Amino acid sequence: MLVKLSKDPLKLFDDIWEQSQLPSAPAFKVDITEDSEAFYIEAELPGLKKENITLGVEDDVLIIKAENQKEQEEHEKNYHRIERSYGSYSRSFNLGEMINQDQIGASYDNGILTVTLPKAQEVKKSKEIAIS
Repeated sequence: MLVKLSKDPLKLFDDIWEQSQLPSAPAFKVDITEDSEAFYIEAELPGLKKENITLGVEDDVLIIKAENQKEQEEHEKNYHRIERSYGSYSRSFNLGEMINQDQIGASYDNGILTVTLPKAQEVKKSKEIAIS
């Protein structure tokens, strides 16, 4: 269930579950920066393969999901041991009208997912009307 938030630019990248009372999955750390052209989200996802990361937009909400599956097997003379660890991680961010959603891009290198969110052109909501 996603909750659509207001288009308040001061809340642009607030994690939508941050104030929620819902139980949440363990989160990963992100850095958010901006320049004149775009916002950038850098998510730390060490040890994950690119194939285990999904990125999407639904109802003006950017969703980053990652799934970790590790299996370690050890054979010794007198014992056999297998350890598995699984984890699911997700972060969601409200995009609002400030982002050109058709131009969002992403790259993954060395455990860092970088999402580029180009700024949308400002739309004028005022218009002068001629009086006849």
